[in-house]
Amino acid sequence: MTMTYDCIIIGGGPAGLNAGLVLGRARKNVLILDEGRPRNQVTRETHGFLTRDGVSPSEFRRIAKEQISAYPSVTFVADIAASITGTDGHFQITTAQGITHGSKKVLFAVGKKDVPLDIQGLADVYGTSAFVCPYCDGWELRDQALVLIVNGAHAAHFAKVMSGWTKRFTICLNGSDDMTSADREELTQHNVPIYDAPIRSIVSTEGIVQYVELEDGAILPCTGIFFGPKLVTASGLPKTLGCEMTETGTVVVDKFGKTSVPGVYGAGDAATEMYQAITAASLGALAGIGINSELLMEDWGRGHDQ
Repeated sequence: MTMTYDCIIIGGGPAGLNAGLVLGRARKNVLILDEGRPRNQVTRETHGFLTRDGVSPSEFRRIAKEQISAYPSVTFVADIAASITGTDGHFQITTAQGITHGSKKVLFAVGKKDVPLDIQGLADVYGTSAFVCPYCDGWELRDQALVLIVNGAHAAHFAKVMSGWTKRFTICLNGSDDMTSADREELTQHNVPIYDAPIRSIVSTEGIVQYVELEDGAILPCTGIFFGPKLVTASGLPKTLGCEMTETGTVVVDKFGKTSVPGVYGAGDAATEMYQAITAASLGALAGIGINSELLMEDWGRGHDQ
């Protein structure tokens, strides 16, 4: 007979782990399904997380699992949720290995994944000297010569953000033509070089970028890159189940992670566009509280003794 968990958490990053911690401490039976391939595995360090600043993503997870293991009602399974059926209180999740698990509630903490950008050489430097978030990696590249690869619509905003870490940066639009004349004028007034031509390649040595070469022959020397990623939710299951999604593919949730589908919650990068490990963890904690509260109210309403 299939065991019915109080909650199945799909995804074992900061959001899923923190939700598991909260629910484990609340004495709920929880299953955390995770394939062990986080988006941030390409990076060497996690930053901006109090008490864990500089820890590697793998070490962060190891410590989290070690601490959660103190709560025996939380189980980890290395697998992928392949399909989900059912309704609130009676969900059935079948994994890639063909195992079906039952659950009263479901938390999607699946994160987002990168859509590979068609830029030759980017994969060689991503996570070593090319990054997407200045709050995560700006300190390490402070005052250095950088190339910002960003479309025109976001270039001015990105430039203003990056100016807190370095004034030595160049905007590379990589062939996009959506920069307004007002933004171009503003950047020019701040002496920010702008290159419109598409990128031919990023040249690097052992993961450290040396320069960006453009199709028109221009060479942009630099020691680091920040670029705007293209992201999609890492699982199609929230949409399949009928969860409301934004135009950018983010799961719509309330302050406790509740989606538009009863019994289904979302947390972390899948449910926000503020991509910080500590933000994901905090959203996981709130979702854990929301799930536990809902389970308790349902039990109370049925007159169960606690």
